[in-house]
Amino acid sequence: MVFNLAFSSHEKIYKMTIELQKLHQVWLDHRAAQNTDFQNIGFDELSNSIVGTGPFYYYIIDFYDMSLSHVSPGIEEIHGLDIDRVTFNDVLATIHPDDIDFVVKAEAFLTRFFSENISREKLTKYKISYCYRGRLKNGDYALLNHQAVMLSLSDDGGYGKSLNIHTQIDHLSHCNTYNISLIGLYGEPSYLNMRLEERSLGYFSKKEKQILKLIAEGFSSIEISQKLFITVQTVKKHRQNILGKTDCKNITQLINECTRQGII
Repeated sequence: MVFNLAFSSHEKIYKMTIELQKLHQVWLDHRAAQNTDFQNIGFDELSNSIVGTGPFYYYIIDFYDMSLSHVSPGIEEIHGLDIDRVTFNDVLATIHPDDIDFVVKAEAFLTRFFSENISREKLTKYKISYCYRGRLKNGDYALLNHQAVMLSLSDDGGYGKSLNIHTQIDHLSHCNTYNISLIGLYGEPSYLNMRLEERSLGYFSKKEKQILKLIAEGFSSIEISQKLFITVQTVKKHRQNILGKTDCKNITQLINECTRQGII
């Protein structure tokens, strides 16, 4: 019995190590080829990046060499990690073993989402947000909200430095929705509560997006045809094609999803 428990523990540690390697690979595949710099961050900008109340800490991760800087004292208060010696692997090791797979998939999902739907150079204009369970100083686990703002990119769009903010929110909820949000900054549209398994709606053509926007504004097929100088039959065909690209049952559901994902 003791042997079985020990084996199970070693097996879990081995699995966790493999998952963390996968997480590292997601970032390494897209990191900058050389070190990048960023403008100094003032307290106002930092505080404006934080959403929600609760104990929190922040740090800047340099994806070029995975080094940390500007680590706040909260990391010691929450995780018991030495502010002067903490490494990125130390932070990753606080993730609950059962949530590591989600974090790996979330980071890969975000990379793919930007590649397919948002131009790479706009990475610095978005704040990433999702939750996971993290190990506290006393050994218990609590729900944390992870927020990240990319501070710099290389000329080819590789990941440079990122400001990461982790807020303890177990006083608000103990249930993780496992959703991902991209909050648009500087007027960019937001994509809220996206699920890993859902189909992104960001691949509509320019004409389809025009029609979706007009439908959302209440225009009929006849009115849309007049505005876009196309036939009513063409409008109806576009509507059919749009629904065919999604899992939505009707236009109303589609409009709601498009609005939530920031497409219209």
